[in-house]
Amino acid sequence: MPVRIDLADVSDLHQVLADHPRYWGDRDLRALHLTALVQEFGSTCLVARADDGIRGYLIGFVTPERTGYVHLIATRDDTRGTGLGRTLYEAFTAAARRQGAVRLKAITSPANEGSIAFHRSLGFRDRIAEDYDGPGRPRVVFTRDLISMPPLSHSVP
Repeated sequence: MPVRIDLADVSDLHQVLADHPRYWGDRDLRALHLTALVQEFGSTCLVARADDGIRGYLIGFVTPERTGYVHLIATRDDTRGTGLGRTLYEAFTAAARRQGAVRLKAITSPANEGSIAFHRSLGFRDRIAEDYDGPGRPRVVFTRDLISMPPLSHSVP
């Protein structure tokens, strides 16, 4: 089944929230899915769509400092390991570049080994930032320069 990357809209966000466990398992991250981000930054919020629904999504935006920030990225449980996350990142990178981004940034918790490995595989540098999300709440901060980095390669079945 072919996958196409489309701009996300609010109805896509509602669908993702209805199927939240398929993307996040037992982790409840619904509070991070802000409708305003999709409404205000729709040109950098993406869904990977196929005949069987939304297979993955990315919510991101470009900051005034020209950083393409990825707020959330997730793939549905039956599509992990297919390269879809990489494809979403590549589409976001292209959209962020069109808006003048010169770097990418994302964060995760130090316990999220899958996210850390994924971002490293995409060429991100990472560092632990103590108290990033408040006292005693460290985060792994990922950064990747776009000026000197070639585009990501990808393939999706």
